[in-house]
Amino acid sequence: MLTAVSEGSVLTLTMDRPEVRNALNADLVAALRQRLDEASGDASVRVIVLTGSGSAFSAGADLAALQGLQTASAEANLADSEHLAGLFDAIVQHPKPIVAKVGGHAIAGGCGLAAACDFSLVASGSKLGFTEVRIGFVPAIVAVIARRKLGDAALRDLMLTGRLITAQEAEACGLITRAVAPEDLDAETDALCRSLAAETSGTAVALTKRLLADVHGMGWAEGVSYATRLNALARSTDDCKAGVAAFLGKTAPPWKAEAEG
Repeated sequence: MLTAVSEGSVLTLTMDRPEVRNALNADLVAALRQRLDEASGDASVRVIVLTGSGSAFSAGADLAALQGLQTASAEANLADSEHLAGLFDAIVQHPKPIVAKVGGHAIAGGCGLAAACDFSLVASGSKLGFTEVRIGFVPAIVAVIARRKLGDAALRDLMLTGRLITAQEAEACGLITRAVAPEDLDAETDALCRSLAAETSGTAVALTKRLLADVHGMGWAEGVSYATRLNALARSTDDCKAGVAAFLGKTAPPWKAEAEG
């Protein structure tokens, strides 16, 4: 269902339902949410990698499970939808940087998962898209993620046609971070994780993630007021004090020393 492997400061979560292209059912969603919650308070984890086993990253919602819910009550369907939304919220609000390593197709909710991560490295040859309208469904939760990354024209194009695009097209429109050659995906992901762990402050990254999540959609005055308070808060953190002192003293900050071992 889900495997979790820690290597140094990197935690890799692998969705392991290759027989259904890592489709998201309630159990997989619950396992992901639990592991993400545990990692949020684990000081040994600096970076999280989310990936899928087999030939696909994720095909999105488990349609067999979805079909079973069609005869359930409105309350049961709402609870299941809230359960799924909680996973996306856990990724966006997570204090640690999360990297999607996409080695195969990422469709519908699977595409939303990749887009929700802070970084998404996608193997060339993978297809991405929001195909919900082609089966009579609505890309509702993932639209909230995608609209933070895409302009209105690109958003309507992908969501109203349900067409699939290449990794290169997804990079060009800003849906993902970078398309890479399949043979380079592991190395590029590892290099990014090492850089995040060694070159950035965990406290500063957590606060910056909070800033990016909260300030989106704020007006100018509200955004500046919020950012001003966060700026003041950041100055009082141990990492800021240590980082400024290290820079002025021309020494390595503590997080880099820890990463190098």
